Amino acid sequence: DGLKPVHRRVLFGMHELGVFSNRPHKKSARIVGEVLGKYHPHGDSSVYDAMVRMAQDWSLRYLMVDGQGNFGSIDGDSPAAMRYTEARMKKFSEEMLADIDKETVDFQLNFDDTLEEPKVMPTKVPNLLVNGASGI
Repeated sequence: DGLKPVHRRVLFGMHELGVFSNRPHKKSARIVGEVLGKYHPHGDSSVYDAMVRMAQDWSLRYLMVDGQGNFGSIDGDSPAAMRYTEARMKKFSEEMLADIDKETVDFQLNFDDTLEEPKVMPTKVPNLLVNGASGI
């Protein structure tokens, strides 16, 4: 799927919260808390930074997150704190998660072995090709 684990976890967390493109935006802090508590216990800034990047039109060709509020600028201005911004999934990212409930991909246990998360996304879209970047 071409995603780093933190990006995959943010999108899966948003999917589990029901923050779809046809629903109202949800506070970024709520989304980050969901991901942090269930899938990615490595600090809120890494989760929020990953979500912000997926909402910046100068970072990706096809956005995965529809951000509302100050998500930074191409000139290097920082995004607003997560308590001031809201987000929801873009249709593009919904397509990446389509059919996830139909046993199309393998799941693994989360960090505390209480929940399952996908190892990869069952994407219909070649994200690595359309949003690929250099580096790890």
